[in-house]
Amino acid sequence: MSSSDRRAFLVSGLTAAGLALAGCGFRPVYGTGGPADGLRGRIAVDAPDSVVGFLLVEELETRLGRAEAPRWRLAYSIDTESEGLGVTAEQDTTRYNITGRVGFQLRDLDSGQVVQSGEVASFTAYSATGSTVATRAAERDAYRRLMVILADEVVTRLLATSGTWAQ
Repeated sequence: MSSSDRRAFLVSGLTAAGLALAGCGFRPVYGTGGPADGLRGRIAVDAPDSVVGFLLVEELETRLGRAEAPRWRLAYSIDTESEGLGVTAEQDTTRYNITGRVGFQLRDLDSGQVVQSGEVASFTAYSATGSTVATRAAERDAYRRLMVILADEVVTRLLATSGTWAQ
């Protein structure tokens, strides 16, 4: 098969896939008329009360926009746990695993009704084999990465369900 034949085959395959998705009601979530069209800047996130809360809120506002004219309020609770994994013969811990859970509730500000809620969970890890300063930096980075993952999961849930509550 020549190079131009492969391109034609690929284009026709992509066109067929696009038509199939259009036929089943697929719409881009942020597209014009999509379920999340107009959500940016409309969800106020509760103020943080901890370092990990600050990291989570920062990531949520990056994805959802800072609320200028909020219609919904997002409340959340964060639970994290650190567990030592790798232990040397001298009983020094060399690796830590951090698990995190975020429970969330999205409330309509007009009615006060909860329109979406749930819980997301994930984990990350860091090495504790360097100096004290390097280990602390690795720990802070691990918590930041965990909050990025959890914020992504919360926003994905909100966007996936926005067709049912964001009219």
